[in-house]
Amino acid sequence: MSKRAEPALDELASRAGAWLGRSAAPPVRHTAAVVADRFDRITWRDTYEQSAGLREVAEELNERHDHATDLLTDVFLAAYKVRPRLRERAGMDPSRLVNHQVITALVESPEFAELRRETAGDPYAAAMAVLAQAAAVRGMLERSRETQERAGRASRAQQDADGAAAAVDEALERATEEADEDGTVPAPAADAVRRAIDAAEAAEAAARRAAQHTTRALAAAAPGVRAAARNAAGKAGEAVREEAALMRAWGVAPGELERMPFDARARLAERLRTGRLAQWAELIGRFRQMADGERARKMENTTGELVGVTLGNDLSRVIPSELAGLGLPELRAVFAARYAAGELMLYDARGERTTGQGAIIACVDTSHSMYAAGPGGVTREAWSKACALALLDQARHARRDFVGILFSAADKIQVFRFPADGPRPAGIDPVLDFAETFLGGGTSYQAPLTAAAGLLAEEFDDAARTRGDIVMITDDECGVTEEWMRGWNDAKHRLGFRVFGVAIGAPRAAETGSVLEALCDNLRSIEDLTDVQAAADLFRVI
Repeated sequence: MSKRAEPALDELASRAGAWLGRSAAPPVRHTAAVVADRFDRITWRDTYEQSAGLREVAEELNERHDHATDLLTDVFLAAYKVRPRLRERAGMDPSRLVNHQVITALVESPEFAELRRETAGDPYAAAMAVLAQAAAVRGMLERSRETQERAGRASRAQQDADGAAAAVDEALERATEEADEDGTVPAPAADAVRRAIDAAEAAEAAARRAAQHTTRALAAAAPGVRAAARNAAGKAGEAVREEAALMRAWGVAPGELERMPFDARARLAERLRTGRLAQWAELIGRFRQMADGERARKMENTTGELVGVTLGNDLSRVIPSELAGLGLPELRAVFAARYAAGELMLYDARGERTTGQGAIIACVDTSHSMYAAGPGGVTREAWSKACALALLDQARHARRDFVGILFSAADKIQVFRFPADGPRPAGIDPVLDFAETFLGGGTSYQAPLTAAAGLLAEEFDDAARTRGDIVMITDDECGVTEEWMRGWNDAKHRLGFRVFGVAIGAPRAAETGSVLEALCDNLRSIEDLTDVQAAADLFRVI
């Protein structure tokens, strides 16, 4: 072939222009559907390393599905980020289009918006949301298996097209090196460029067909994925809210949870879900809310009972007629003079005496009969422990020591101390130990009350504190000796403590002339164990 018949370099470059430069700057195809910064990725990595559950789910899904860990990452970040933002589908690697479809369906569902109210900014809650949706995600991946296979083929076809484009670039570069000064290219080099261009065109066409097939498969799967995503988000929301309610019921504050290591929080959640009183968390929460409300009512009237009018300069108690004088310019000077002299008319109040400065001690009967359930299926033990935990809150609020004494027979007693002058001992674990301990056996009043009086005497000797409060919660009636009763009355007189009795489903214990009535300054009987308001007055006087 003569030189004149050989193709010009410009002609080859023009035909190859569509593929030139792709190898140097290929289009970015993302593998993550949720846009995340470095700190988000660090949070996911740390959470993944701490959560055995996340690793187990990822390992299981990866055995049957490609890129499952990427999908779990997206689900986590969508739940964790305050304002999650998804990438455009066109910017995704074809192999991750199923992931993109799943995460889009989740994020766009109203149920997921509700879920994020509990999980945003909380890595543990976001991880819990992932685990709660694991079964649904597995189902969506199973139903999308054919779509995923098509997406995989589209991804490989796109890679082939990228490779073919790079081959065009390389062939043209060799042709450029072999071209003469006038731009003509030797036939072998020119043929290599043409073959590379033909291959690139074929690969590009194959990639387009594969992408179209994937798009149709995604569209066909979309309704089922959306329905499954809504169901998954709804169930995850229920699980996260139930755990949050469980923590609140047991008095674990959100701030305390945020400071808690991941594994410790997971162990606590498991213990609360499976512990002895797990099914009574709602009752415990209602008891605590009731007690908190009663404390608020006490605070509303701290100035005491209004008994008349007096003179002074306390502006918080000025009577309305005095204040009316401020509305007249000519009387303002008179008001100021009377204020300076302490001669304003004020409401007079009788101040409330500060009661209970010593410890609050809850003596809780844990004899066999406390297994018995009342109306609504609530056991006597559950009601008693809920009441005792509310008393613990009462003590903490008033900065008083709290002691929980569990008792049954004379030789069965266990004491749990919660001092006021320091942080909660070892977090919530001692509280759970107290709530979950059950001794069994018969009933003896003397052992727990002797222990309670001894603790108040110790407090009196150490800190000169008097006026402690003992709450005796029992469902039985038993006798005490005369000698013991004399010692008990002497201790009450010396230490000035009060004794409140709560007879649970035990009419005999609450009867006039019963031993419990003789021991207590204030006695009430509880029949309906679903009614926490039955004990409301207890939290107004302690």
